[in-house]
Amino acid sequence: MGVFDDIKTGIEQAIAYEKGTLKAKTTTLSIAPVDTFSPSDIKQIRTNTGLTQVLFAKYMGVSVKTIEAWEAGRNHPEGAACRLLALTRNDPTFPEKSGILVR
Repeated sequence: MGVFDDIKTGIEQAIAYEKGTLKAKTTTLSIAPVDTFSPSDIKQIRTNTGLTQVLFAKYMGVSVKTIEAWEAGRNHPEGAACRLLALTRNDPTFPEKSGILVR
């Protein structure tokens, strides 16, 4: 099927939808809940990446004091930090693959 045929089919489907003779296709998406991490989880994630607290802090975009507080249980990551921790937990090579960590 050529480009013209694809365009023609699309226009025909749009007309049929407007006339009510074709139902629109829908896709339902859902977002996984944000994970929570214990101090030992965070330290294990960092250890699995092979990064020091200093480098891990730079990777996460937070201060070294924040990493220390997370690992000591004095504070807890939230929101985007938890998403980044989850990505890193699932793939310890994510810092490099994403281009954030450059060796």
